[in-house]
Amino acid sequence: MPKSLLTIADYRKAARKILPRMAWDYFRSGADAQTLLKRNRAGWDAMELRPRVLVDVSNIDTSTTVLGLNLPFPALIAPMAYQKLAHKDGEIALARAAAASDVPYIVSTMATTGLEEIAKVPGPKWFQLYCHKDRAITQDLVQRAEAAGYTALVVTVDAPVLGRRIADERNSFELPKGMTRANLDRYSLSSVEGKTSRKAVLSPRPSTLKAMEGSHLSELFRTRQDASLNWRDIAWLRSLTDLPILLKGVLRADDATRASDAGCAGVIVSNHGGRQCDAALSTARALPEIAAAVGGKLAVLVDGAIEWGTDILRALALGADAVLIGRPMLWGLAVGGEQGVRDVLDLYRSDFVRAMQLCGCANVGTCTELAGG
Repeated sequence: MPKSLLTIADYRKAARKILPRMAWDYFRSGADAQTLLKRNRAGWDAMELRPRVLVDVSNIDTSTTVLGLNLPFPALIAPMAYQKLAHKDGEIALARAAAASDVPYIVSTMATTGLEEIAKVPGPKWFQLYCHKDRAITQDLVQRAEAAGYTALVVTVDAPVLGRRIADERNSFELPKGMTRANLDRYSLSSVEGKTSRKAVLSPRPSTLKAMEGSHLSELFRTRQDASLNWRDIAWLRSLTDLPILLKGVLRADDATRASDAGCAGVIVSNHGGRQCDAALSTARALPEIAAAVGGKLAVLVDGAIEWGTDILRALALGADAVLIGRPMLWGLAVGGEQGVRDVLDLYRSDFVRAMQLCGCANVGTCTELAGG
């Protein structure tokens, strides 16, 4: 790891110099006034820890288990779209880095590499699902993920419509020529093996794209995303697969309890990285009441502006089983491809080890007792 890249902020600054303006704005920006981006970070900063002293931390254990996955430290890679915008090897580079670091990788519906190709890279993977108006497409995505060997389904529930991302609108955001939403390519021109009565067109044809104004991703969500998604659909999804289902985008204790009652295996406390409702609760504030409400009945994960090993420690102290790391993976990818992602993961892991030692935690189980008053 270069000496100039010692923190996540260093990687972010380096990535900004490398990425084209449209890609940087897409990855970095939030919704509307973008206040939630700052509040997500401020939420973790406000949470103080109570370190123990005189604890033997000469040989600590950072490992844990989440839904049968053995994690070297309590972190997974969050689902993120369009990774080839950061580096030509995109999702494959990220998958290889994740495998080399033994960190599970959650693959996005909006990946620029097909889920089957990504699955060929060794290592545990979950699949993130956006539900489409055409339920045959949704069903096919679930079945493809299960057939390819993904071990859990992460259903995004905080995006019935796309949050207004003003930078993308100003840039008329679109994918560069030759780059596609690879998981959706097969649905562009024909029905899903005869399962739907109408033509499934998920990606507007190039001539249509050029005629649009604003963000083309916004137009895609407007025309294809299912804003009617509700709890009955979670039962339907459970009927399609034996994979454990986690709901991503939960910020309320009552929704988390209902997810447990609905047979979900977990919830991910998330506000979509500040990219949906700008007035939403920060994840650090939402996490404690959700963890308390479910009481260990299902897995609780959290994301949003986690940049330090102490942030992982804070999340565990507030009741999370593990965290999801998002944008920093893209900064590492932009800076150094596969090796850049490995370096960022190494940075998180070493920082977490040090945080545990400084707080007197010999293993992950003891991190739950550090919350300040």
